[in-house]
Amino acid sequence: MIEAMPSAEPTAGPTLEVTAVDAVDPELRRRLLACWTDVTNAGGAVGFVPPVTPDDVAPVLDALLERVQQGRERLVVLRVDGELAGWAVLSLSLSPLRRHWATVLRVQVHPLRQGQGLGRVLLSGVHDVARAQGLEMLHLTVRSGYGLERFYAGLGYREFGRMPGAIRVAPGDDREEVHLFVRL
Repeated sequence: MIEAMPSAEPTAGPTLEVTAVDAVDPELRRRLLACWTDVTNAGGAVGFVPPVTPDDVAPVLDALLERVQQGRERLVVLRVDGELAGWAVLSLSLSPLRRHWATVLRVQVHPLRQGQGLGRVLLSGVHDVARAQGLEMLHLTVRSGYGLERFYAGLGYREFGRMPGAIRVAPGDDREEVHLFVRL
C-alpha cells in the first residue's frame, strides 16, 4: 500500500492510497464499472471504443473479477481520500516459465481525476504490488495514436515491439499495438 503522509495543516493535499484488492464487494464493483465506463466514454484506450454503457462493460468486468477471485489476476485500486479514483490489473502467468513477470492491463484514472499526476501514483503502486509478489518485470501494451508511450517511458518502460493493425477501433481505422516492459 502507498499512502501519502497526512499533514496537520488544514490545506494538506489529499490522502492517496494504492492497494491490491482480493475481494470485491458490490459497491466496489459498481465503482469499478462506473470508472471503466466513464474512462472509455472520455476516449480512454481501455479495451472498448466509445460510446459504451455499463451493460457493455459489465460482462468483461465480471470475467476479470472472476480471474481475480481465482488468483490469476491482481486488482490494484487507487483511492483519493477514500474514493476510487482509478485502477489497474496485474495479469499473472499460469506458466511456470513466466511466473517472474506479469502483464499490466486496464490502467485507468477516472476522467474527473486526470491531469493530477494520479496515473503515475497508480503505476508506482502497481510496481510496489508486483515487487511484493516477487515479480521482476512487467509488460503492457498501448494503442498507438494516444501518445501513451511517453507516459510509460517516464516510468521506466521501454518499447520492444509493435504489431501493425492489431487494434481495429473502426472500419478503416486500425492501430498498432505497442509492447512495453519494465524491470522492477
